[in-house]
Amino acid sequence: MSRLELKASNKSNALVDKLSRNMDHRLAGTPPTMCPVDAALSALAVCQAQTCGKCVPCRIGLAQLSDMIREVLEGTPDLGILKRIEETAEVIVDSADCAIGIESAQQVLTSIRGFREDYESHVKQHRCISNTKTPVPCVALCPADVDIPGYIALVKDGRPADAVRLIRKDNPFPTACAYVCEHPCENRCRRTMVDAPVSIRGLKLYAVENSGEVPQPACAPATGKKVAVVGGGPSGLTAAYYLALMGHKVTVYDQRKQLGGMLRYGIPSYRFPRERLDEEIASILSLGIEAHTDVKIGVDITMEQLKQENDAVYLAIGAHTDKKVGIDGEDSKGVISAVDMLRRIGDNDLPDFTGKNVVVVGGGNVAMDCTRTSVRLGAKKVTCVYRRRKEDMTALMEEVDGAVAEGAELLTLQAPMHIEADENGNAVALWTQPQIIGYEDNAGRPRPNAAAVPEQRIPADIIVVAIGQGIESRGIDEGGVKIQRGGTLLAGSNTVVPDLEGVFAGGDCVTGPATAIRAIAAGKVAAANIDEYLGYHHEISVDVEIPTAGFSDMKPHGRVLAAEREAGERSKDFGCIEGCFTDQEAAEEANRCLRCDHYGYGCFKGGRVEKW
Repeated sequence: MSRLELKASNKSNALVDKLSRNMDHRLAGTPPTMCPVDAALSALAVCQAQTCGKCVPCRIGLAQLSDMIREVLEGTPDLGILKRIEETAEVIVDSADCAIGIESAQQVLTSIRGFREDYESHVKQHRCISNTKTPVPCVALCPADVDIPGYIALVKDGRPADAVRLIRKDNPFPTACAYVCEHPCENRCRRTMVDAPVSIRGLKLYAVENSGEVPQPACAPATGKKVAVVGGGPSGLTAAYYLALMGHKVTVYDQRKQLGGMLRYGIPSYRFPRERLDEEIASILSLGIEAHTDVKIGVDITMEQLKQENDAVYLAIGAHTDKKVGIDGEDSKGVISAVDMLRRIGDNDLPDFTGKNVVVVGGGNVAMDCTRTSVRLGAKKVTCVYRRRKEDMTALMEEVDGAVAEGAELLTLQAPMHIEADENGNAVALWTQPQIIGYEDNAGRPRPNAAAVPEQRIPADIIVVAIGQGIESRGIDEGGVKIQRGGTLLAGSNTVVPDLEGVFAGGDCVTGPATAIRAIAAGKVAAANIDEYLGYHHEISVDVEIPTAGFSDMKPHGRVLAAEREAGERSKDFGCIEGCFTDQEAAEEANRCLRCDHYGYGCFKGGRVEKW
């Protein structure tokens, strides 16, 4: 008789693996508006199936938690049950034998403490208070509420120009977002339950590249009201666009030589071709918007003048100042900020890094832009230094992978300590302390801690600091705008600046550095609320008929991705790295959309917002 046998895969194991993958897809496709109480019960059911049931806390405690949460959903108990749920979960956390039981109960604690009002509503009002206004996941996760299923349907129907018109109803930068948006809309795409999310940004890029010149809609009759917009970036120009459509006279002021904000001075042309940005800005200004560049608030014109000469003012100054690492030697020659570097490039003043060792400090998208740009500027070696792990980087993984493919080196778990300079004050090296990963922080990322090994020397002729941006508020604060502790302007979610009549603020200067689509959303909100403040209620709509939804293709289908230029070729110039879908690819990918605006919950809860 044989004592041992090799483990062999069999049909039952393969089936269990398939069920597990399907469960992963379903969890990844969980809609953002799902009831948190229902979500907690569903998660607990999965956790119960994973436990061995040997210890009492798991075998009995988790079952009791499930029963109590189910009672809450049915609206039968009194509020005392919430305390019992919390106490039971705490006991399980303290006494369960394994991580499965502990984490299962911890999820319940997190849910009941974070969504207390939802639990109480089920008990007292017998209803859910979760946000079901926008049940279509992609639309719910788009900060600007763009009608994504609508424009995908138009692409599928062979109407790219109408797709662009539909996008402009909520976002006047369809081209910019087609190239640089971080596509949060894809994060909860229900197609993930079948295979993978729809390539929404890829379809938008196809629409703008195949639509030809799409005329802007006509403006409403002139109102005689004047609005000043301070900042010509995505937020300011978005507000100006919609206010002009509403019939108001808009003047934009920007301190840079050219309009575009971080779209021009923060995003290299290999990601977003400059000529496409210029075309989009020109299209926006064609509505009759007046623009003044090279104007500094507090120097060339004051906030008081702006308030006196206009009926309303929108502040969208962005976040264009650099942040320091705070280490010795940071003032050495050859140490530059990402903001300064990308600003020079935005004005077509390209530095020469030929033959130099370049070290970029940071782990966000700006750090990746500087890393990939340094390769294109002729650097002999480019190293990106980050104090956490690769998976903890805030940059999009495709940006990180793209930088590595182009020849950059990624050095993780290295915390900058000081910069070594020569006798002439020129930087020659960055010294770092290797890190070891530790416990998670409040954001769910493991904290790095100093490892018990010596510091490491990284030779460097150029050191680019890309750890974030700040807000330059001089001239703005003199107008009475309150500046918060972190340097951001104080404004509500409605963009209203408190205690200042007719002054609004939004975008990066309020939230801190964020994405272009979030800045665009702030501009849209500001335009609507400024219009109301001026005594009007103009509505923005578009006369595009959305194709009727047919039967969706539910068979698993691979996600179509646009081809990129070969890494060795694209790393030598600033030409656009990304290609566009072919007609066949666009048709295949658009056909994967499940039309959640028509099927499922979308047909009951306003799957489409036709005007705002």
